[in-house]
Order: sequence, then structure tokens, then C-alpha cells
Amino acid sequence: MQWLEIARKPELEIMGTEDEVSAYASAAGQKHLDALDSTFVDRLISMAPPGGELIGFLLDIGCGPGNIVVKIARRCPRLAVVGLDYSRNMVEAAHRAAAMLGLENRVFFQQAAGGQLPFSSGTFDFVLSNSVLHHLSDPARVIKEMLRVAKPDGTILLRDLRRPSRLAFPWHVRWYGRHYSGTMKRLFEDSVRAAYTPDELADLLGRSGIPGAHIFFQERSHMGFVYRGHDS
Repeated sequence: MQWLEIARKPELEIMGTEDEVSAYASAAGQKHLDALDSTFVDRLISMAPPGGELIGFLLDIGCGPGNIVVKIARRCPRLAVVGLDYSRNMVEAAHRAAAMLGLENRVFFQQAAGGQLPFSSGTFDFVLSNSVLHHLSDPARVIKEMLRVAKPDGTILLRDLRRPSRLAFPWHVRWYGRHYSGTMKRLFEDSVRAAYTPDELADLLGRSGIPGAHIFFQERSHMGFVYRGHDS
């Protein structure tokens, strides 16, 4: 029933003011958000063949301050990792994070828009995006670009927040936002309002022309999809 649904309120596409970068980076250092990032990396690593490891080229779209990219580089030494973000401040923060861990020669960052990726078609074995979808003004275009730059047998993994019903919204933001305060708490609530529902995600995938994508759910707070070229 439509009256139970809370209307989606789009969020600014760029989250990159100095205050927002500081809020995100400080929150990302906390146990909660760090654990969320780790579950995303765990899902990626679970796609390795039995007894094997991930090998090749990986792109993270909307890498932010580099938390996930750095985790992947540390756990997957045979991956060449590229992080991309539209915000110069985020890219600079990601550079610093990689340098602090001595990864500046293994992880590369670039400032660019997800809707017009500066890479040739079929470049990457893995194309990722975490908590970016709700920021995008043209998400179908970005998903099409993810498919374009992935190799024919490549893997696409996307995860984002999930927008709850109108009745569940107050509880949802209170419970899942309980670890945040100040600017980060406001950003979280704005992001939940901008997120998609499962039906909206399914419709978006249909409009993006991505075949055989599997939608997954992580508790009630997150959802996403996996596309594996060799399975489509």
C-alpha cells in the first residue's frame, strides 16, 4: 500500500566537503562502520574459487576515504586496485590512508564521475560500489558503466542502504544510526531517505539492462546485487 511507503528524497551526489570527509573518516574508524566495511570485503572474497584467491584488476566506484580499497589491498595481494571518487577531498583522504599503510604503490586513486568512467571497456575483473547508489542522480547510467568496464566474465558487486517503510522509519534510523552522532548522524538519516526499496532496485536493474543480477539483503539495513558474467 502506497501510504505505507516513505517517499524517496534524493541526496546530493557529492559528499565531499571537508566537514563531511572528516565526519565520515572519523566514523569509519569506529568499530561499527569498520565492521560493515569488512562484511562487504568478506562478500567479495567469498567469490574466490575454492582454495584460490582473487586475481586481476579491481575498481571501486565511490571509494570515499579509501577504507574498503585499503582492506581489499591488504587481504588480496594479487589484485591491482583502483579507487575512484568524484570528490577531490575524498580522493586526497584515500591517498593519505593508503600511504599510512605503505600501500601507495599498490593502490591507485582517481577523481572522476561514475557515469563516465575513464577506462576502456572490459578492463576490470571486479567492479564494486558500496553505499554510493543513493547519491547518484542517474544510477542506471552508472550501472551501465560498471557493466561496460567489467570484463565479459567479470564480477560486479554493489551494496547500498535500504529504505524502510514509513512506519518503520523512526525505529530504523534510531537503531541503525545509534552508533553515529553530530554530522554523521544527520548524514545517515539523509542517506536512508535517499536509499531505494527492493522493488525500486529490481526496477533499476531492469532499466540498466544488466542480465542475471542477483539481489541480496544484509539484515534490514542494506541490500545490493551481484552480477557474474560467466553465470549470466
